[in-house]
Amino acid sequence: MGYLIVAVVIIIVGALLVLNYYPPLGGKSSKESWQRIKASPNFVDGKFRNQIPTSMDLSVKDTVKLLGKQIKGHPQARPQSQIPIDPFDSKLFTENSADQIIWFGHSTLLVKVNEVKILIDPVFSKYASPVPKFGPKRYSKNLPAEVEDLPKIDAVIISHDHYDHLDYKTIRKLRGKVDKFIVPLGVAGHLVRWGVKPENIVELDWWDEVNYQGLTIASTPARHFSGRSLGRGGTTLWSSWVIVSEKAKIYFNGDSGYGPHFKEIGNKYGPFDVTLMESGQYNENWSGIHMMPEETVQANADVQGKLMIPIHWGAFTLALHSWTDPIERVTKAAHELGTEISTPRIGETFIVGAKEYPTSSWWK
Repeated sequence: MGYLIVAVVIIIVGALLVLNYYPPLGGKSSKESWQRIKASPNFVDGKFRNQIPTSMDLSVKDTVKLLGKQIKGHPQARPQSQIPIDPFDSKLFTENSADQIIWFGHSTLLVKVNEVKILIDPVFSKYASPVPKFGPKRYSKNLPAEVEDLPKIDAVIISHDHYDHLDYKTIRKLRGKVDKFIVPLGVAGHLVRWGVKPENIVELDWWDEVNYQGLTIASTPARHFSGRSLGRGGTTLWSSWVIVSEKAKIYFNGDSGYGPHFKEIGNKYGPFDVTLMESGQYNENWSGIHMMPEETVQANADVQGKLMIPIHWGAFTLALHSWTDPIERVTKAAHELGTEISTPRIGETFIVGAKEYPTSSWWK
């Protein structure tokens, strides 16, 4: 019995040490940030809340079914061969004055608006996980570019602190070549622990705006959740983002279930020239936090998007559908509703406002 008690104590102490001292799990908010968090109308009873009730609880029956499906897996969960990747040309990206968007897979995007270079939800690691070689593995062996190959970045925008959107190794590599990190309330604590200077971070609540190098960048609502470790769920905010210049408006929805916030955003900031809309990693059991593809097209209409680029697919398997199901369903729904949709390859350049844009079915 004595040995058992000692073993349990060692396990508990070990777990506490990992939770508090393992860097990829992130950090805690400063006193100043914590004061802003507590003052937020979106922070209730110690946690950030969605605008509308969003339950993530599953019944025992549904939980057992999901576990069975996860153990079995989907035969087309990952590509059977290498997917096409266009190499990134830093010189061309920098010298071309046009507004551009380059998708790096999943929700990582390199955007240039009015000559301002913005990196969104940068994840350059091979795994969307806090532990190397565990968790969801990237489909492709290579990316269009590594962090070291990118030009100096003016701003990094983060939607929320989940591992497939905020990556420890990537931030560590980026911290010296980024002017500003623009993030939801509470996320600064992670970045500071990873070596980003506090003065280089801007934290925003929903509907807050910052004017940056001639752009208006606004944090807007999403319907999701947050947390990188046990006991810290809901202590950081999740956001969608609006980028506005004199010539273009871009909307990035982050991760979100469908909800009334899309029409609110459209009424306040729309119409948008381009929307970057989540279309993958969904399931009926968690549709409140990840839209179904048909809802994605409706959400695009709600925010008054003129043209939609589907994202949050093509890199990691985080749900039970096939890897191509998101793009197949979202393109079908878009065509049925007459929604303009662009489907660039990973690394392919999309020019904002151009008459022609990528539409190939490269995943087939």
